[in-house]
Amino acid sequence: MKKIVFLLPLLFSLLSAESLKIHSKPIDFGPNRVEMTKAYIAKHYGKKVKDITITPKIIVLHWTAEMDFDKSFHRLKPEKLLSDRKDIAKASALNVSAHYLVDRDGTVYRLMPDNWMARHVIGLNYSTIGIENVGGKDNKEDDLTPAQLKANIKLVKYLKKKYPTIEYLIGHHEYRRMEKTKYWLEKDKGYRTVKADPGDRFMSDVRKAVKPLGLKEPPK
Repeated sequence: MKKIVFLLPLLFSLLSAESLKIHSKPIDFGPNRVEMTKAYIAKHYGKKVKDITITPKIIVLHWTAEMDFDKSFHRLKPEKLLSDRKDIAKASALNVSAHYLVDRDGTVYRLMPDNWMARHVIGLNYSTIGIENVGGKDNKEDDLTPAQLKANIKLVKYLKKKYPTIEYLIGHHEYRRMEKTKYWLEKDKGYRTVKADPGDRFMSDVRKAVKPLGLKEPPK
């Protein structure tokens, strides 16, 4: 009886992951963006690489700070950074990106291969899958929807099943707590930002739902 009770959470996790529907909506990621990504890896992580393939170790959840899906998508779509991102422009002209984008109604879109490096979290890009959520009005509002919560839970379960190498689940606002881990690679000590997304409430709710997966939080 105890064995059956123990297996139920794992079975539920696998069934939830299998029921996830992912839509393809590629951002612009041609040879030029690949080369800019290689240059970013060399400059910020001190690695000379032949391709931009990563071994996922971490999942990072975000919000876009935009309430509209199309606006959120078109910020990530271009290969080069938009002109209003002066806060990170000195680090690279490579545009920010993410592997997945979740709309307000919970629809999940894959924007790029989830084993390619995306620029979405300082210091950790080389081992991280990024999930963006449409919302976070003015980069302050804790307004992600119940549908997005369910979608993120399913997506985390799906990714852990696909990549057993994944060890951590973190919010973007928690990224600096990873600085003392072996996955932190940023060489520029002055390159840091302060983030609020996606907030403690959202992270707590996701973590409770995926607890059977054994994913770690960032160090305190």
